[in-house]
Amino acid sequence: MSVRSFLSSPNGDPGTLRRRVDAVIDSALDEKRLVGAVVLVAERGESRYRRAAGLADRERARPMREDALFRLASISKPIVSTAVMVLVAQASLSLDDEVTRWLPEFRPRLPDGREARITVRQLLSHTAGLGYRFLEVDESGPYAQAGVSDGMDASNISLDDNVRRIASVPLGYAPGAAWGYSLAVDVLGLLIERVTGTTLQVAIRALVTTPLGMTDTAFFATDPLRLAAVYVNDAPEPHRMRDEEIVAPFEGTTGIRFAPSRALDRDAFASGGAGMVGTAGDFLRLLDTLRSGGGALLPSTLVDQMGSVHSGEAGPPDAPGYGFGLGFSVLRDPVRANSPESVGTWRWGGAYGHSWFVDRVRGLSVVAFTNTLYEGMSGTFVAQLRDAVYGEAGGLGDDERRDG
Repeated sequence: MSVRSFLSSPNGDPGTLRRRVDAVIDSALDEKRLVGAVVLVAERGESRYRRAAGLADRERARPMREDALFRLASISKPIVSTAVMVLVAQASLSLDDEVTRWLPEFRPRLPDGREARITVRQLLSHTAGLGYRFLEVDESGPYAQAGVSDGMDASNISLDDNVRRIASVPLGYAPGAAWGYSLAVDVLGLLIERVTGTTLQVAIRALVTTPLGMTDTAFFATDPLRLAAVYVNDAPEPHRMRDEEIVAPFEGTTGIRFAPSRALDRDAFASGGAGMVGTAGDFLRLLDTLRSGGGALLPSTLVDQMGSVHSGEAGPPDAPGYGFGLGFSVLRDPVRANSPESVGTWRWGGAYGHSWFVDRVRGLSVVAFTNTLYEGMSGTFVAQLRDAVYGEAGGLGDDERRDG
């Protein structure tokens, strides 16, 4: 299949993809589900669609720009996970190293008090038994009682302090026995510091962002004038997020305490799981490097490991058909997921309103950064954008989906 034949209409019209994606974005803006967005689509390294739409700051009537800076939230996770894999490629550590080799103080115990062996691989795949404060039912939960930060609030503690607090909470399950979204990547951030002997900010620059030319990606806004404002879905239109506003992504949870001002605080601790700021273009560069086999950054064997399921039969409970790799989810069953994506497609999002996916079979890398939560992360916009990218040409029959 040629590059042109997949994303174009049957008669080769290159405008078809643009019309489909434009319609999805325009609908989300017109219906006030989104305030602004940057959407990029690449196929086998070739740019096929790029658009900045809506407003970066509604109150100041500032249009969205393609180089707008966004608070990344969990978009940070694939970046930091890639840094870990670069250290593995350099033989500085191993995926099956016990975390205590580098963090001897990190010894969370099982609920019955027994010691547990946690590996780097289990942290990367969220199978280590850790959790998130925002997923607890209320403020009496163990992470809340321990004063743990999820990495998006205005906290004056250090990364060492936060990891120490995480370690004080009993594990939710024996490492490797289940899957649970967690603060594991924040623990990996401290591990990177110990392995490299420098700060996480410096290490990420050296290991990932500088080699890939991701000049706008850091643990703070490199150019505050380009930083997009943040909005929360509401009626009749999204409202501008307040500092320390709590918004629950899932019913029955205490919710995330957001501090948009954290992106301007160079002294805030470097949260590997949620603390970075960057552009859609920078992130697409990372995704396309991994999609194409890692380039000079990583050997293809390690990229293949990242994109393989390491969570057994477990995976995100709200995403049927998906397992989890080393840094992002991996599609196992497109039929269960009700998705036109190929088996093995990578996907994840960010709580500030972002989503992305990589379909290596089709050669697709797609990034959608918005300034509106949670529509841009898990709302109808996400599925509509996916379907617009694939269109009728991307539909697969059940047999083809299962076979990959």
